[in-house]
Amino acid sequence: MYFHRIRDLREDSDQTQQAVADLLNMQRSVYRRYEQGQRELPLWAAIKLADFYNTSLDYLVGRTDDPAPPHA
Repeated sequence: MYFHRIRDLREDSDQTQQAVADLLNMQRSVYRRYEQGQRELPLWAAIKLADFYNTSLDYLVGRTDDPAPPHA
């Protein structure tokens, strides 16, 4: 159910689907399918989104409810 998280993070940061798709270098329709849970989000894209939203991969994929980024 991580697709809800990526949508919520995008909306909370006032980004459009197009802006995030551009960040990931893909078409908006492809990114939209990730948000809707119609396609599996590739690991490289999840890492890029976690970095962009300053959160952890565990938060993106629902393994934790703590959005804090990992400690270095």
